[in-house]
Amino acid sequence: MSDRFRLTLAQLNPTVGDIGGNAEQARSAWEAGRKAGANLVALPEMFITGYNTQDLVLKPAFHQEAIAAIEALAQDCADGPALGIGGPALEGVDLYNAYYILKGGEITARVLKHHLPNETVFDEERLYESGPVNGPYTVDGVRIGSPICEDSWYEDVSETLAETGAEFLLVPNGSPYYRDKLAVRHQLMVARVIETGLPLIYLNLVGGQDDQVFDGGTFAVNPGGELALQMPLMEEGVAHLVMERGPEGWRIEKGNLASVPDAHEQDYHAMVLALRDYMRKTGFSKVLLGLSGGIDSALVATVAVDALGAQNVRCVMLPSEYTADISLKDAQALAENLGCRYDFVPIAEGRQAITNTLAPLFEGTEPDVTEENIQSRLRGLLLMALSNKFGEMLLTTGNKSEVAVGYATIYGDMSGGYNPLKDMYKTRVFETCRWRNEQHRDWMHGPVGEVIPQRIIDRPPSAELAPDQKDQDSLPEYAVLDGILEILVDQDGSIADCVAAGYDRDDARRVEHLLYISEYKRFQSAPGTRLSKRAFWLDRRYPIVNRWRDGR
Repeated sequence: MSDRFRLTLAQLNPTVGDIGGNAEQARSAWEAGRKAGANLVALPEMFITGYNTQDLVLKPAFHQEAIAAIEALAQDCADGPALGIGGPALEGVDLYNAYYILKGGEITARVLKHHLPNETVFDEERLYESGPVNGPYTVDGVRIGSPICEDSWYEDVSETLAETGAEFLLVPNGSPYYRDKLAVRHQLMVARVIETGLPLIYLNLVGGQDDQVFDGGTFAVNPGGELALQMPLMEEGVAHLVMERGPEGWRIEKGNLASVPDAHEQDYHAMVLALRDYMRKTGFSKVLLGLSGGIDSALVATVAVDALGAQNVRCVMLPSEYTADISLKDAQALAENLGCRYDFVPIAEGRQAITNTLAPLFEGTEPDVTEENIQSRLRGLLLMALSNKFGEMLLTTGNKSEVAVGYATIYGDMSGGYNPLKDMYKTRVFETCRWRNEQHRDWMHGPVGEVIPQRIIDRPPSAELAPDQKDQDSLPEYAVLDGILEILVDQDGSIADCVAAGYDRDDARRVEHLLYISEYKRFQSAPGTRLSKRAFWLDRRYPIVNRWRDGR
């Protein structure tokens, strides 16, 4: 029995439904492992299907094709190292989330996931059956335990594997990003290592899928809790680990320890990766957006250029008579700083034509928000026309504060196919703009330096749909609004919790009212990058019709 074991970890980016493409990635990783002399090449959870499949995996033709692809991989990868890969499994009519071990042309082991997550973005209890907790499998004489993702968050599976002879733990994951999640993973996996006394390798997917971002960050921990490997966040990669067995068991030879960025960089990289993958995986190559001279569209334009390159981003300025000249100058300066195309499309003439058309029906009424929203909807119409004509996906630019309280016009500025800022509060938008002006990374396609003019960051936010309009004419100051929303949305707190935190009760009740009556808008809104555990969509599912209010 050898005292050395070589493991190749493939932190790769599958596409949901691209079974053939995902299988080809697996073959390439296996070939890299074979060249490196690996005993086992490991891919993450549900890699063959991509993740998170949602109800697609329930379709018999789909999961049968995925299982057949795994069987074909076993044949293709017969002459070389074992291959570990996640995918669906059938036992009778029951469907499981499984991890397969392929060796010598056969499926030599199959682990079935036991703990099924049924919270935040996951509904695995409605998709899969819970598998039994079994012992380890063997590769080249070494006994390996593989708790699948959620199984590693609990003590029982890992302890059972240790008690039944596992010599180390390999944990395949499809774990999506939320802010500071890597620290949570480290803490939990160190606990499993301390409980079992075994080395542990945590292998994660990377890449964007709809609103979710799988952030990679694969790592390995030795007995005692020492970090032996840390792969980068948000980036694909293949790492080769060497393990040695001594008198006290197996230990992992120390590998590269990638630096872990701060939360602002993680969020920004997540937005860039999510947009890049959303475009690539849906078949788009170019985007456009309405550039107002405000801070939200400025950040979206910057994210788009960093994700796709300036040559693939079109900025469109659509001024009305209420648009300040300074807004146009700032918008143009931003577009020029980024190096992307910008077009100038005034809407005053079109707005007047619509106003004239509606005049007989509006006779005897006073102008109100209706007329303001006509401007926003006309902009949406023009931007969608450009999108249709040139095949460029329209990005929408509303931040989480606006999305929460409905400070956006449905079928107007909410029009679009993707929203990078959907889970970022306004106060954090300001912080992120300052961060990007001071930082640049190799994964950014945009230029170095202060790309967002300081005046855009400093100016009071305004929708510019009426004379001298400011956001704070309609909303509490953003510091107050965001503080209340963090309690009501992110913490699922109450009006009493808001008051206890120092906020005015009337402000809290008003924000709660706006939050609930805007549900119908969010139901029809574009997907956007998930940055927190309480993003709008799968994390927080509320009825559109809802008469309840917190009376405390």
